[in-house]
Amino acid sequence: MCGRYVIFSTPEAIRALFRYGEQPNFPPRYNVAPTQPIPIVRLVDGKPSFALMRWGLLPAWVEEPKTFPLLINARGESVLDKPAFRNAMRRRRCLIPTDGFYEWQAGAASGSKQPYFVRAKRGENGAAPLLAFAGLWETWTGPNGEELDTAAIVTTDANCTLSAIHPRMPVFLAPEDFARWLDCDAVPAEEAAALLKPADDALLEVYPISPAVNRVANYAEALIALVSPATMAEQTAAPPRPNKIKKSDDQPTLF
Repeated sequence: MCGRYVIFSTPEAIRALFRYGEQPNFPPRYNVAPTQPIPIVRLVDGKPSFALMRWGLLPAWVEEPKTFPLLINARGESVLDKPAFRNAMRRRRCLIPTDGFYEWQAGAASGSKQPYFVRAKRGENGAAPLLAFAGLWETWTGPNGEELDTAAIVTTDANCTLSAIHPRMPVFLAPEDFARWLDCDAVPAEEAAALLKPADDALLEVYPISPAVNRVANYAEALIALVSPATMAEQTAAPPRPNKIKKSDDQPTLF
């Protein structure tokens, strides 16, 4: 499962890892939510290419988008067969850059859900490496010729690191597997599906954060700060509202 995530690495760092030719410039985002535009990487003419797409896949055969469910996740176990995803799995696979994602664990007593932040374990320099979700994309064409590019994150069973919090997790792809996942012409869907497995237990770390993340309107860096049990008890009663990121007039943005 993945219903919110973050992407705050610099545009230069993202471009260096995914090796696309475009040079987009965009601000950090600490609470990316469904239906918002998200950055994806796909192959165009055999080369990695950057694009923005709506988070929530819409199959090409849908007649009325307003009545169709919002498909933000695609179960890896059924992407080869499920009508909503099988064409994208064969012809339109993508990568979705991320610095981590949020997950919620149901509370035993109050019924409230405790939010957690999940990211790659930090390296020797103290920084957590940039990651890549496995994704699928589709272009929906409306009756008047309008087009909408959409994408979904592929999920799988949770590994030991996350299974105590939630039974599902996003599929993460290692850089050495980027080409196999993206190249839909050379790599059949059945072969690419072998990459859809839980992350190694050593890849990720998870820790509790403030319930302020529950509000989509909150999107500051404070959302991913570790919160102690004592502080959490106070914030559960009255969640703080982190300052929103102020957009600079001279800062180009794609989001």
